[in-house]
Amino acid sequence: MKTNVTKVMVDEHQLILRMITLVEQNTARLEQGKFRNWQFYLDAVDFIRNYADRFHHAKEEDVLFVELIANGMPEKQSPIEAMHIEHDQGRAHVRAMEEAAQKALDGEPGQGAIIAEHAKGYAALLRGHIDKEDNVLYPLAERILPEAVRERMLAAYAAAEAKTPQLERRYQELVEEYERQAAA
Repeated sequence: MKTNVTKVMVDEHQLILRMITLVEQNTARLEQGKFRNWQFYLDAVDFIRNYADRFHHAKEEDVLFVELIANGMPEKQSPIEAMHIEHDQGRAHVRAMEEAAQKALDGEPGQGAIIAEHAKGYAALLRGHIDKEDNVLYPLAERILPEAVRERMLAAYAAAEAKTPQLERRYQELVEEYERQAAA
């Protein structure tokens, strides 16, 4: 039985998807004129940047993708290149969402539509992206990566996580708090 080197990322996707659900729900309420918590969007940006991008992608881009390339997957015109492109597209939505939410928080009118546009764009992009990773790229990685590199990969994941102790718990609690608010 091979050591599974993608399960940790599939598991992390679950928390990311919970935040995406909150973004979608709050954005629908925003568009109905029933939600004006601009801080939520700044917190979502913080979650995306620190949990999804730095914490999760540190494993994905810096370990998994590197090992896939080292074990024969082309870097260009490949699933890896497609994932990098989508990561960059997501970051552009996040920057625009942050800018508009900050302006809204500062009292500048008309930012809700901009926030909604980029929040919905990010959510749709990420749902499709995670689906491709969980159902195409990760199963492919599990098939092609030799056992010899797997323990090293898990050690690299652990080292990446050790750089940000308590980060996962903090963002788990953030998502749980916003889920409680949404249910109230």
